[in-house]
Amino acid sequence: MTTLGSLGLDALVDVLKAAGEPTRMRLLALLSAGDLTVTDLTEILGQSQPRISRHLKLLAEVALIDRYQEGAWAYFRLRQEGGRVALVRGLLAAAAPGDAILARDSTRLAALKKARSEKAQAYFSRNAAEWDELRRLHVSEGDVETALKTMVGDEPVDSLLDLGTGTGRILQLFEGLYRRGIGVDASRDMLAVARSNLDRAGITKASIRHGDIFNLPLDGRSFDLVTIHQVLHFLEDPEAAITEAARMLVPGGRLVIIDFAPHGLEYLRNDHAHARLGFAHQTMTDWLQKAGLMLEKTKDLAPEGGEEGKLTVTIWLARDQRAADVADLPRQRLQAGGI
Repeated sequence: MTTLGSLGLDALVDVLKAAGEPTRMRLLALLSAGDLTVTDLTEILGQSQPRISRHLKLLAEVALIDRYQEGAWAYFRLRQEGGRVALVRGLLAAAAPGDAILARDSTRLAALKKARSEKAQAYFSRNAAEWDELRRLHVSEGDVETALKTMVGDEPVDSLLDLGTGTGRILQLFEGLYRRGIGVDASRDMLAVARSNLDRAGITKASIRHGDIFNLPLDGRSFDLVTIHQVLHFLEDPEAAITEAARMLVPGGRLVIIDFAPHGLEYLRNDHAHARLGFAHQTMTDWLQKAGLMLEKTKDLAPEGGEEGKLTVTIWLARDQRAADVADLPRQRLQAGGI
């Protein structure tokens, strides 16, 4: 992790210049609490959109904030790592707890998040009955989450990517495991639900992005752990999604897939848009191998008593093999007489 002592003089001056203006300091304080749009910021600060945009541009130019597009909207947030951001966090921590301006901004931010949460939960409530019906078809989410945490283990990771993040539950479940988390989803309604849930849980080290699971808006080789939870059965080409997920992994990184074992509940195709009726172990193994991953663990969670008309949930954990290949290089060269 980058520390304050890593900054050169020029970088130090750049940060202090950028932060050394009241509106920009207020923006940094707000963006340290999560993802916000220009519209959000103008509403909170009571300033014009062009003025806010100019300040955001300056903060982005000195690498203090990130900007990412979500359809017609752009979201901003304080960067999560680097010596420059460490300095900003130190400056924010030095502010008096009772500062009237920052306190008013915080109150307005809380009101905005409350309104956002109510809108997101309204969408969630409209679809809750359908989701409850599906949940009744398999073992409890609690059992699945317990098995998932056991399989992943408790060794900390630097970065987690959750594909098809939905409500953001995986980002909450592993909150104590990762330093930086990103959830990606194609549904803007679900992104609103996920952001609301992360806000309510007080999780600021994870962000939510709009994106296509087949063409992710992220740099490859960037994540230690990638999860795909109950997503693949909705896709016409799940193998392509696995290949794209594998591209995101650092050498030696892990991919965890949670989905259904093969079943015959045909009504799920029409009633719930399931494109695939589960996945066989051999099929999953083949797809993972083609993507450069080696299956390490599997676990089947069958319904109690093997009830008919119920679904078995399967967890697959695979690892990127590039680290192992590098480790084997000296031995391979010795065997070939190359060393």
